[in-house]
Amino acid sequence: MSMPLLEDLVRACGEVRFWRCADARAEALAVASDVERLLFREDVHPRQIAVMLAGDAAAAKALSKALGERGIPHRTEGSAAVLRRAEVRDVVAWMRILLDPHDAGAAARVLLRPPIEMRHVDLAQVVQIARRRRLDIVTALPASIESPQVPPEACERIRRFLSMYRAAAEAMQELPPRRFVDYLLQNVGLNKGNPLDAQLQTADREASLAWLIDFASSFERRFPWSGASELAKQLISSEAGEEDGLEAHRANDSEFDADAVQILGLRTLPPGVTHTYILGGGIDRLPAEEAATVEQLRQALGAEWEEPQARPASTEELIEAALRTMRQELLDGVSSIGGRLGELRLDTDVDVSHGIVRYLELVKLAALLERPEGQGIEEALADVNNRLLAAVTPLQREILESSTLDEELLAGRTGRSQPGSGVVRGTAGEPPLRRFLPRKGEGLLLSASDIETYRGCPLRYKFARVLRLPADQTRNQRFGIALHQVLERYHVAGGGELSTLLELLDVCWRRGGFGDGPDDRRLREKASDALRRYHERLADEQSTPLWFERSFAFKLDRHYVRGRVDRVDRLPDGSHELIDYKTGRPRTQEQLRQDIQLALYALAAQESWQLESSQQAYYYLLDDLKVPLPQDGPGPEWVRDTVLEVGESIMQERFDPTPSPAACRLCDYRIACPVAEG
Repeated sequence: MSMPLLEDLVRACGEVRFWRCADARAEALAVASDVERLLFREDVHPRQIAVMLAGDAAAAKALSKALGERGIPHRTEGSAAVLRRAEVRDVVAWMRILLDPHDAGAAARVLLRPPIEMRHVDLAQVVQIARRRRLDIVTALPASIESPQVPPEACERIRRFLSMYRAAAEAMQELPPRRFVDYLLQNVGLNKGNPLDAQLQTADREASLAWLIDFASSFERRFPWSGASELAKQLISSEAGEEDGLEAHRANDSEFDADAVQILGLRTLPPGVTHTYILGGGIDRLPAEEAATVEQLRQALGAEWEEPQARPASTEELIEAALRTMRQELLDGVSSIGGRLGELRLDTDVDVSHGIVRYLELVKLAALLERPEGQGIEEALADVNNRLLAAVTPLQREILESSTLDEELLAGRTGRSQPGSGVVRGTAGEPPLRRFLPRKGEGLLLSASDIETYRGCPLRYKFARVLRLPADQTRNQRFGIALHQVLERYHVAGGGELSTLLELLDVCWRRGGFGDGPDDRRLREKASDALRRYHERLADEQSTPLWFERSFAFKLDRHYVRGRVDRVDRLPDGSHELIDYKTGRPRTQEQLRQDIQLALYALAAQESWQLESSQQAYYYLLDDLKVPLPQDGPGPEWVRDTVLEVGESIMQERFDPTPSPAACRLCDYRIACPVAEG
């Protein structure tokens, strides 16, 4: 942050507040609550409000989510924000599958989003066909057309995609970068927005696509001999967070000065701002010079750091937020339904009925806002529901009664899907994915990995376990698998000298696809060092290794749980220790307090092997560190409740994303995830 910013803020920025909370989410909720007060109670215009972040991208995402939940228009500055726009990510997804048809995440986005808009259940069927034939999704599409399990309307969408894909592949080979981007926007139809979008959204879309064209023009000038495929690689690396491509071409921020709350980094404010929030939750992560300048600014204004509390939203505010969000959902749905009316389909009435029910839910919310003074929300809901149900068809009644809106309102939530989240919930009339769930009997077949994945992010579970989108193993994943295989084979063979371990490493290393490059050599050295320390520790331990990679399976309520434990030791007192190998960064006992994996293994040992008492520990191989689970951690009842909660949520197809910086950064399906959009 420069000194001109300091002078500008002191002189002419109006009200400035310095807020700092325990975490980014708390800050975001507090700001969203106060911004809503300014907008709807004090008639402040959105463009008069700016939020400046002394933090990272995670803070910007948390703030964007909190503002979006309240239906507040907002915009994040800069090129990185443009790359999070849905329409730009659509272009990136097309470029990714043109370069690599094995890119399942990009293929999913292209097929689920306009202009193809395949249903989730049809995509799941295509992936099933691809897996059976050991093909990538794009290569499996022609075979899917011949399958009797893929309905005619899905086949028509597949034919449309294949026609576009083949033409775009030829264009990528023949056209220069700028003309190729023009081709994608015009011929694939990626420049067509929803005709019912608000003026602000249309302006956003036009500005971000203009940025994309400008990016291609700039790339062409800088690299005149490069083709469209090189442009695609540059844009993909920029979207993935590699900033080199962005430094050479920055967006003209003036194009994004429409009517919205501005989310800014520490830079000069746009003109006209009268209310500024400076959030300091991430100030400790700033360079020392920038952090000092923020403190200079605070002292120059005579302000103190405040720790605000987000005011709980009233019932009326919750209803108003739901009304604003669902209004956009209705517009998105109407556009999609309108596009499907011309298709030869037998379930058009289902699409239309879903659109009508979404409109009736808006009527319901409006009626609740206008209910008589003193009438409770539950009483008003019952009355409004009776009136609406008397005016609908049997099909519309069924859809209306299956809606979760009433439950959300009564529970004080309005967690409706956000505009543009079609990748999560699909379009109106989306059939259930029940037959693609991992069913066994009346319940599900679950593993510890399944439960961890769902608890980390339900949408990631949907992509990986329900749609079953393939994901390539990373080098680190292959490294971990190789070490697991070495230790399993070593112990099964009866153990032995260190040389035996290292010989097994040679075999598993080659089979793991590792080469002689510098990165692979460094990993090989780490593996050898880890195995040497493992062998030394094994010789010194009092316990006796008993079982290796031992499987378990047991029934918990209506669900079946299965898995395997890396190693089970018998301790000197006759009890047992369950050990799971890890090759990642160690976690502390406190961080493991709510860990489900080893706690589930303990329950499995009791149910499957009749081991009534056991200890559990993670062994971090690269650090030669064994971290036991806390003895006072949650017990078997917590494990049972957690498994049942996860199982029932999956059965009800609750797959909303729960983003976090650590999980999202490593997710294989970021390109298909709406949370990554801004």
